[in-house]
Amino acid sequence: MMTPIAATEAVSIEIGGTVFALHTRHSVFRGLIKDRYAGFLGNSLSSDFAFDIDLYEPSESSLADADLEVKVESGEWVLKRGDFTARWHPDTRHGYIRQSYSPYAIDCVLRIVHSLILARQGGFLVHAASAICGEKAFLFSGVSGAGKTTISRLAPPDATLLTDEISYVRREGNRYLAYGTPFAGELARVGENRCAPLSALFFLEKGVQNKIEPIAPVEAIQRLLRNILFFADDPELVKLVFLAACEFASLVPLYRLVFFPDQRVWDVIR
Repeated sequence: MMTPIAATEAVSIEIGGTVFALHTRHSVFRGLIKDRYAGFLGNSLSSDFAFDIDLYEPSESSLADADLEVKVESGEWVLKRGDFTARWHPDTRHGYIRQSYSPYAIDCVLRIVHSLILARQGGFLVHAASAICGEKAFLFSGVSGAGKTTISRLAPPDATLLTDEISYVRREGNRYLAYGTPFAGELARVGENRCAPLSALFFLEKGVQNKIEPIAPVEAIQRLLRNILFFADDPELVKLVFLAACEFASLVPLYRLVFFPDQRVWDVIR
């Protein structure tokens, strides 16, 4: 059983317009969080959710147990991995984390909790790079090696990189917004804390020339579902994620982007 922490200060993280206030008595760890999420710091006085965090040194045997477990118990979500144990109640909007000193643990907790929140809002986290060109956002999705980092590196100077790894998609009426995230991939560069209406999603494939091809709706939904991040074994939320993917495919153009890795591919994208 975890107990509340009497923290002297909170660090608030804003991702996708949602603010989490992270309370901990460990001042050095607060500094580490501020450095890790620089550019995504929010206002703790207007936070949407809160976590109390305590630190411990996990044993080698617990670290070896890297399997992630996400389940719900009496309305409270329980999240476990070798380097953390967390509990979060969406109704009270509060939770507790006992974790190692590493920022990767809190990174994982935040991704999981955001995916749970988005599932009930018709949005999702997805393995995709994303960028803003002009006033529109574009997503570039694919498995590891498909070219997310490459397409991000080739982006023109006037483009705003939102992420090269994990995109944050939120529904707003009959449109979707893409938000920047601090979850970086191989580029090792956090995205900009901005958002824009989503214009299109491209499934990436490397080739010898640049071309955009239509993709059948069923295939598009299948590929999208393979790349959506969702960790919970919960039938109700799994159904909501499936419906969200179908709704997304009906409202946002989805294409196959075959590209050769040079900057001319962005002429095709624009």
